[in-house]
Amino acid sequence: MPVDPQPAPSFVVTRIAFTASERPEAQEGRARLVKRYGETPVEDAEVIVALGGDGFMLECFHDHMALGLPIYGMNRGSVGFLMNDYSEVGLLERIAAAEKAVIHPLRMTATDAEGQSHVALAINEVSLLRQTRQAAKLRISIDGKLRLSELSCDGALVSTPAGSTAYNLSAHGPIIPLDARVLALTPISAFRPRRWRGALLAHTAKVTFEILEASKRPVSAVADNIEVRDVLDVHIAEDREVALNMLFDEGRSLEERVLAEQFSA
Repeated sequence: MPVDPQPAPSFVVTRIAFTASERPEAQEGRARLVKRYGETPVEDAEVIVALGGDGFMLECFHDHMALGLPIYGMNRGSVGFLMNDYSEVGLLERIAAAEKAVIHPLRMTATDAEGQSHVALAINEVSLLRQTRQAAKLRISIDGKLRLSELSCDGALVSTPAGSTAYNLSAHGPIIPLDARVLALTPISAFRPRRWRGALLAHTAKVTFEILEASKRPVSAVADNIEVRDVLDVHIAEDREVALNMLFDEGRSLEERVLAEQFSA
């Protein structure tokens, strides 16, 4: 999911929709901001301000994707990698000066054991995970060409650059600069081939996973927070037709955060 750097918005924001996670601090922050700046229904808003953590930010994008509105996150959760610092002061000015990242998600098409096809979008990653105590066995093809005939593992994932610092990083995958136009294919606890560490793919790559011995070794596929159980095959590709606009405080762009993460202890 390459991120296209964009100039700061030139419009003056007057219509804001506020949304918040269920955490008490997020709800309290929303109430104070609404009292200070007023509130516009999301269908009439120019921007959405989301209060919570990274998971809630992704949830907001999924919930409001059809509207195409930019989302400015404010951290009232834990990690807050995708969020701006919370402050009640100067919100309109911060949004007007914010740097914009245009994000293209991954599209997952998964077929389950009943033959049903499931389609979902992923902003961070699409992951395949074993459902039982037995290791999963996956066959991997890229752009229709077989690349790995059998991967015995706990699972595998395809990550966007924006998601490379999330689950991908915890699975020892690479951190990807946002303008690199590549995707990370990362195994999760690979058993065979033991030394395979994954691959970097062009952002145009079409990745196919086939589940081997699916009835004996069931696998689920997860696009961000959308799970499909007992899959037989999964196709993943970047969807350039979908553009998600994420706003960050001036000087604290998503590109800068990902770069800084590569030098953190």
